Amino acid sequence: MMSEIKDFLKDLISLPGLSGYESPVGERIQQEWQPLVDEISFSPLGSLHALKRGSGEEPRPSILLAAHMDAIGMMVTEIVDGWLRFTPIGGIDPRILPGQQVIVHGREDLPAVVVQPPAHLLPDEVSPRQSVDLKYLLVDTGLLPEQVRELVRVGDLISFAQPPLELSNDLLAGHSLDNRASIAALTVCLRALQPVHHVWDVWAVATVQEEITLGGGYTSPFSIRPDLAVAVDVTFAKGPGGPSDYRTFPLGKGLTIGWGANIHPAFYRALKETAERLDIPFHNEILPARSGTDAYAMQIIGEGISTAVLSIPLRYMHTPVEIISMKDVQRTGHLLAQFIASLPANFMEQMKWDE
Repeated sequence: MMSEIKDFLKDLISLPGLSGYESPVGERIQQEWQPLVDEISFSPLGSLHALKRGSGEEPRPSILLAAHMDAIGMMVTEIVDGWLRFTPIGGIDPRILPGQQVIVHGREDLPAVVVQPPAHLLPDEVSPRQSVDLKYLLVDTGLLPEQVRELVRVGDLISFAQPPLELSNDLLAGHSLDNRASIAALTVCLRALQPVHHVWDVWAVATVQEEITLGGGYTSPFSIRPDLAVAVDVTFAKGPGGPSDYRTFPLGKGLTIGWGANIHPAFYRALKETAERLDIPFHNEILPARSGTDAYAMQIIGEGISTAVLSIPLRYMHTPVEIISMKDVQRTGHLLAQFIASLPANFMEQMKWDE
């Protein structure tokens, strides 16, 4: 099963699907989830809603598992003598851009590279020892100016093009693992639930626009109105030069369970107890204010939804060489499946914020 999930995840991170333009990856997820659920459809905003019905008496309680499928990228803002100027979609650090392979999604997909002028041709105020500001960077398709004018328009998308790379110890590197690694974890969960009796309805949701608006995080739970909601996302793994305090977590040593303002304390405890019972390694992640996930949006829909956050440690976030452990993907999916299987029909009666 690990190899199947890895192959699926490699498919996901080989597809475009920038924030606001998620259709290519959404269609691939729909194809994967269709046999695992009872109903599947896209929301008006483009999030994918998949329902696996429970066996309890109606009206059944429901749990929503949300992982955002959108990715960061770029958009063409100007065409200058055949070169493309661009602006970021989502948070991109310009330091990592020069030399990156990209695809320009014009009238046809065009392979290209991000380039910067030689140091001696940059303005005097730009030090060659520092990273070059995004306004000096360009995308080069290799085409003649008249060909570029024919094939590319202002507003066209630019996505990263680095192929997935399998590393040692079941690690996978590539772009868009934030947050398609969590889509893979939801797929693990849905597969694990196939032979399992569960009372609750389960909604697996691949949300849109998390990187820019939290659009899917607001609209999907408003439509579904679940009793519980889990945001499944990535968090910062320990890496060279980074902090080694409470903000980062070891890669491949377990998922994280969030604790903070966006998380219902009783929901946190129930997930924690399930992980401990199953000997699934995890870490407590302190999220004192906004969690930086769809949980921030889901929690405040309607009269409020009891929400939790599970995260997969990821190295080099928002770069084309993000790294995750497939073991942590599997652990996250199995924890969700086992938690859902153990949910009694009256679980919400036990949910008290101040215990």
